[in-house]
Amino acid sequence: MVILKKTVAYICVGNSCRSQMAEGFTGELAGDILDVYSAGTHPSKKVNPNAVKVMKEKDIDISKQYPKHLSEIPKKVDYLITMGCGVECPYIPNSYRTDWGLDDPDGKPVEEFRKTRNIIEEKVRNLIKMIKAEEI
Repeated sequence: MVILKKTVAYICVGNSCRSQMAEGFTGELAGDILDVYSAGTHPSKKVNPNAVKVMKEKDIDISKQYPKHLSEIPKKVDYLITMGCGVECPYIPNSYRTDWGLDDPDGKPVEEFRKTRNIIEEKVRNLIKMIKAEEI
């Protein structure tokens, strides 16, 4: 029996911090059941080094990830999560959409990245639980 993976996309403006961390956690924790994407409306040139650093502290390597534009992800996803940056993304068909309301740590001390990372980890774990519960 072939089980189709669900898709989740994390969307923000720069796709350099929060959405990249969420992509990293999701890939690590649920890569077997989810295809994960992240993108921005105005992608940065690179993933923020502090995001890479704090994810490495959790043994998750996002150093190979890169900022992507919305046009580089699927045109339809099952779960669409915006990060709280007031991003107005074009309509992307989805079955579930929510905004996580997270402050952007960009330009702040690394401790702010850790706080944001920890919140993201909890939210990703809760999202995964919700998705798994739907499959029962």
